[in-house]
Amino acid sequence: MKNGLVLEGGGLRGMFTSGVIDALLEEEVSFDGMIGVSAGALFGCNYKSRQKGRALRYNIELKKDPRYMGLRSLLKTGDIVGAEFSYHVVPFEIDVFDGAAFEANPMDFWLVATDIMTGKPVYHQMKEFNHEELEWMRASASMPAVSRPVEIEGQLLLDGGMTDAIPLRAFQDRGYERNVVVLTQPAGYYKKKTKLAWIIRKLTKKYPLVGEIMAHRHEMYNRELEYITQQAKAGNTLLIYPEEPLKIGRTELSEKKMRRIHRQGYDVAKAMMQEIKDFLNR
Repeated sequence: MKNGLVLEGGGLRGMFTSGVIDALLEEEVSFDGMIGVSAGALFGCNYKSRQKGRALRYNIELKKDPRYMGLRSLLKTGDIVGAEFSYHVVPFEIDVFDGAAFEANPMDFWLVATDIMTGKPVYHQMKEFNHEELEWMRASASMPAVSRPVEIEGQLLLDGGMTDAIPLRAFQDRGYERNVVVLTQPAGYYKKKTKLAWIIRKLTKKYPLVGEIMAHRHEMYNRELEYITQQAKAGNTLLIYPEEPLKIGRTELSEKKMRRIHRQGYDVAKAMMQEIKDFLNR
């Protein structure tokens, strides 16, 4: 039975996931494969490269850099997260990603993006660390209305969380029967319909499917919550989630909040560590 790790996105709520990952690395817990969505992929890749603390470190280091993330980047480049700087400078020059370790680790690494011309999720296995593959990472995390679509292999791609926010079923379909799922919302959370659908439609009118997807995203998300809950009750899925809502915006680079949320993830994973190990070793 193959063990999988499934990582939800959520922007800077992903600092909780980063804390969980760092605890798992510390305890040398391993999986056969991992799938991440958006921030889940961005931070999760450090698990495959075994770089404990990297996600928290570079977000703190770059929190005031206008090239990294925020309104200035959006106005200057069309991307709220600077595409060239964040994906093609940071991991090679500023906080170097260990691509050799990533490629040597036998754990499979998958990510999810959304094809905005078909409205369907796209699943990509990232086997190498290079500039071309990092465009898949960028696509997975490119938030609609504040990011330009990423063109790869004739597809126009945006955030995977638009169409498959918690890809447990997709990972099961790929042979991962026993999975740990890391969420960035607390137990009992259900997503409400967005009040910003009309704004998103207006900002993405060149790609009309984007507005339609976002108008119904809460329905997809809540169906997936119901599914993972059923799978947890069936005993083949273990859920890790914060005890309370993570009070941080998707692009809010507050060092105090990032450190606090990272610590919450670390502490929750540490408290569950024996349960996690027992679950994986059944």
